[in-house]
Formats: sequence, C-alpha cells, structure tokens
Amino acid sequence: MAEPRRAGRDRRVRIGLALLAVITAAALFAPALSPVNPDTQRDVVITRFLAPLTSDAHGVFHPLGTDRLGRDVWARLVYGARVSLLVGALAMALSLLIGVAVGAAAAATSAGGLRGISALLLGATDFGLGLPRVVLLLLLASLWPPSAALVVVVLGLTGWMPIARLVYAETRAQLARPYVEGAVALGSGRTRVLVRHALPNAMAPVLALATLGVGNAITLEAGLSFLGLGVQPPASSWGSMIASGRDTVVNAPWVGLAPGIALVLVVVGCTLVADGVREG
Repeated sequence: MAEPRRAGRDRRVRIGLALLAVITAAALFAPALSPVNPDTQRDVVITRFLAPLTSDAHGVFHPLGTDRLGRDVWARLVYGARVSLLVGALAMALSLLIGVAVGAAAAATSAGGLRGISALLLGATDFGLGLPRVVLLLLLASLWPPSAALVVVVLGLTGWMPIARLVYAETRAQLARPYVEGAVALGSGRTRVLVRHALPNAMAPVLALATLGVGNAITLEAGLSFLGLGVQPPASSWGSMIASGRDTVVNAPWVGLAPGIALVLVVVGCTLVADGVREG
C-alpha cells in the first residue's frame, strides 16, 4: 500500500483527482456556470430538442442543447451533478461507517477470545455478500416512495459488507504485530490500541476501496433513477437525465449522452485514484 506522499505523486492519482475536482467544482458553482434554471420551460414547441451550441428564440444560449421539454441540458447536468455526487458520497460514508464498525468489532472480539461474537458478525457479513445487490436494491427501493434520502440509505445498507471484510482482515493483521503486545505490556488497554493504532494503520486499503465505492454508488444511483426508483422529477440527476434521453438517441443524442459521459468521467476518476493509492 502506498504512503500518502507517494500516492500523491502517482500520475493516476493526480489525473483522477483533477477529474473529480473539475466535476465537483462544476456542481458547487452550478449557479455561476449556468444562470438558467434547470427546470425552466419556455415555449416547448420552439425550444425542444435544440442542438448544442445554439440559441433559442428568446436569445438564451444552450451549450449542450435542450431536452424534450425545452430545458437546458447543461443546466440540468451541473445541477444534477450536485444530486448524483452527494448521493454517492453520503451512501459511501454510510457504508464506510457500518463496515468499519462491524469489521473492527469482529477483529477485536476475535483477538480478545470472544470468537462467538466475531463469528456472528462475520456470518452476517457473508450472508449480506451472498445476496445479489442489484436485486436487493430494487426490492428495498420499491418498498417505499422513491427519494434521494431513500437511495442514500438503500445504497449504504447494501454496500458495507466488502468494507467490513477488508477492515476485519487488515485489523487482525495489525493486532498480530509486535507493537500491539508492546503497547499492552506498557499498560495500554486493547480497546485503546485498537482505536488509536491498529485501526488507523489498517485504513489505507479501506480508503482505496471506499474511493471505488463512491463511483459504484453513483452508478447504482443513476441506475435506480433510470428505472424510476431514485431521484424523482423535477429534480435532476444524471440517471433521470439518461432515462429521459433513451427515446431520443436518434434525433437528439445529446440529451442522454452528456450525463452518460459525466458519469463515466466520475467513475474513471475514482478508479484512477483508487488504483494509484493501492499500487503506488
């Protein structure tokens, strides 16, 4: 595993961070980058499906064209980035919180002689890993009214198992090192050693996995929104934009192509950062 400074010098990490920084900046400064409201609909007949780099009859310039309702695709793209990135980040944060807690508890109880509790936690983790995530996502998302908050919870509750397994393995490896026994011999409690030393030293590969998980969560959110189980109109997200452009691939391909490219760039950025951190 690369140290932070070495990872920071990795070219893949720099490129990935640059991609993510640009997309995040576009989401944060969406009002400045697109003065047009993403939900504005003027005369639909004369503003629908305008090609990119054209202006409508009202003199409004549309760099990425308009959709079937005459809404500006660029405005919906940058405002939708807020929803997609926030949902992906919060879902991964929830998965990370649950996964670290379960994995660390399993490692601590196993090292402390409470193997029954450790086996129970690992059994629950393996059971969750055995369930098809996509089917579980569709099941949970269909039980309650669709919303962004529901997508965050569903993605978080179905994505913690690989993190828990990795935290368990890395923490167990740290607890077996000589410095742990030395710290205990000097009077430090095992809980203190776990929290202050073993767990922080085990987090580097976990953070690499979490970075990949953000891209995966954004992709899954887009899939749920595409199926109508995620973020609901009129709020824009990349998944709902791709869904709205699926019937216009021939006559207006830019409607679905723009959010699709943005989604690919985010996933590529997360993958580059994770690969650089893990292998640098």
